[in-house]
Amino acid sequence: MRLSEDFIAELKYKSDISDIASSYMQLKRRGRNLVGLCPFHGEKTPSFNIYAENGSFYCFGCGVGGDVITFIMKIENLDYMEAVKFLAQRAGMTVPEDAVDDSMSKLRTRVYEANREAARFFYSKLLSPEGKDALSYLRGRALSDKTITRFGLGYAPNNRYALTNHLKSKGFSDSELIAANLVFKSRSGNYVVDRFVDRVMFPIIDLRGNVIAFGGRIMSDQKPKYLNTSDTIVFNKSQNLFSLNNAKNSGTKRLILCEGYMDVIAVNQAGFTDAVATLGTALTTEQAMLMKRYCDEVVICYDADEAGQKATQRAIGILRNTGLVVRVLSIPDGKDPDEFIRKNGDKGAAAFKHILENSGNDVEYRLFKLKQGFDLNSADGKFAYLSQAVKVLSTLDNRMEQDIYASKLSEEVAVEKNSIMEQIRKSAKSRYSNDRKADFTKLQSKMSGRDDKMNPEHQKKPRVTIAEQNLIAFLVNNPDKLTTINRLISPDDFVTEFNKKLFAYFFDRIKDSKEPLTTLSADFTSEEVSSIIAIISNYSQVAATDSAMMEYINTIKEESIKPSDTDIASASTDELDSYLKKLKEKRK
Repeated sequence: MRLSEDFIAELKYKSDISDIASSYMQLKRRGRNLVGLCPFHGEKTPSFNIYAENGSFYCFGCGVGGDVITFIMKIENLDYMEAVKFLAQRAGMTVPEDAVDDSMSKLRTRVYEANREAARFFYSKLLSPEGKDALSYLRGRALSDKTITRFGLGYAPNNRYALTNHLKSKGFSDSELIAANLVFKSRSGNYVVDRFVDRVMFPIIDLRGNVIAFGGRIMSDQKPKYLNTSDTIVFNKSQNLFSLNNAKNSGTKRLILCEGYMDVIAVNQAGFTDAVATLGTALTTEQAMLMKRYCDEVVICYDADEAGQKATQRAIGILRNTGLVVRVLSIPDGKDPDEFIRKNGDKGAAAFKHILENSGNDVEYRLFKLKQGFDLNSADGKFAYLSQAVKVLSTLDNRMEQDIYASKLSEEVAVEKNSIMEQIRKSAKSRYSNDRKADFTKLQSKMSGRDDKMNPEHQKKPRVTIAEQNLIAFLVNNPDKLTTINRLISPDDFVTEFNKKLFAYFFDRIKDSKEPLTTLSADFTSEEVSSIIAIISNYSQVAATDSAMMEYINTIKEESIKPSDTDIASASTDELDSYLKKLKEKRK
């Protein structure tokens, strides 16, 4: 069984996509649509569109699209039923639980419950005799009991069955614990064993307060030093941040991006509750977009070693592309934040506040790092430094910002400012040209169908595929033309299987007097929904006249009876005459 169409229609009516989306992002009206910077990928020019008329959205930059349910699924990382429940609660509606198979939602709930119980178990073991060394380690890192409790830190005993036996005694099955990645099957496959053994444990908590994963630091010399939960049905390491659940309530519009768990916890204990960290991976675009929902500015606070500095350079580009203001904190003597705060003792918090408030922006940081690699006392060194500095400044969108840094460079290397600005303009023009070429290549790829994963026949048959898509969009936007279209063409005339399925789907819904898009997110995968909305969103760029409709239909019908090259080569004169006769009849 499934949720009734009446329920979904009412839910979407009470969950206006414009209102929902505007609570996550800034939107501006452009004609009949609303536009904004896409919350699902980094961009500087708005390509995210909301179509209030049919309650859909589509991003022309990353190709993500759907309805309000799809939007919540993606932005809150929920499955279909969880997104429905999320919206229903917001709209004051009750979901008819008995009308849908929610086995996946139930498993997710059990995984959440298993993780919560595991966190309690690890915490209790930290305070037990078994956790003596782990507790001593945390206190040796100057963590107070209050901080340990606040972050729910714990200890996984040096016993392969400790957590397994405990959770089984609480009624959890092997399959549920494997789904949570808390255990894994033994080599023989006959039993399960704990994933985390003899490790200090760091619970990872999502924005709704659910324990979704764990990080564990080994208490011996074994490798890896840190072990993290693998991706599960409730956790994706590239889409979450450690301690964002705390940072979002800090009252600032700033986030301090640290490298690891201990840095975040030390910075928090020093009074800066807006610190977060990635989860064993380099910063991702998804994490940057998540940060943008809660701040305007990010201060990168990575380690001063070579790896940390490389990670800083990479993070700057990702964060800037999301439109965030970026600053970089330089910690004296190459220390990490945790060590710096501890070394300064009672003055640690004040010392950290001082370097935080005096941290430079990302442009200053990049220019400073560049300068260290050149000898500015030589002409060659100056030229090489300026050449690289110009490339950095050419990436800035604000002309005034370019002017300010060009003035600084001019004073620094005794070169005319006008000469520097001229080189910046040339570099920017070159970058613009390269970007245009990349956009054109992307457009060519899209038109050719090379990247059409939903419709693999697109590349081989681009002309008829586009005609099919245009006719589908025409039908959805002009349901009153159903009778006319039905008289002229049927789904069987469609050449590509994916478009044939879509045309039949919308044809049946309109014939039964149903709104075409109401149950789209229930009837198709999120990838299929994005492709469908892309087809419909392009409607504004397609001719919507009766003559255009006839052109689409004729193209499809011609292609449907077209023999292959092999057939033509082996056809007799009579067979070719028959084909031409059929072609004339199709055009009538």
